[in-house]
Amino acid sequence: MGFWTLIEGLLLFTNAMAILNEERFLAPKGWTLVDLQTGGRKSLKGRTIGLIHACHYLRFPLMLLNVLVIVLKLFSG
Repeated sequence: MGFWTLIEGLLLFTNAMAILNEERFLAPKGWTLVDLQTGGRKSLKGRTIGLIHACHYLRFPLMLLNVLVIVLKLFSG
């Protein structure tokens, strides 16, 4: 496994986090920021919720990074 494969895997993971819908997927399971207010931010669940919401705010830069990776893959093969 090379460095490029690791970068692609992280990009795919970030894409997966960014497309999670809060109302349809996260709220029924209790993974919203409102549920986080009652629990702790230092727990694993709190950190995961924070990561999901951070990925939501990075959607535009993530789109640009996806386009860049697609163009690089087209030219490099």
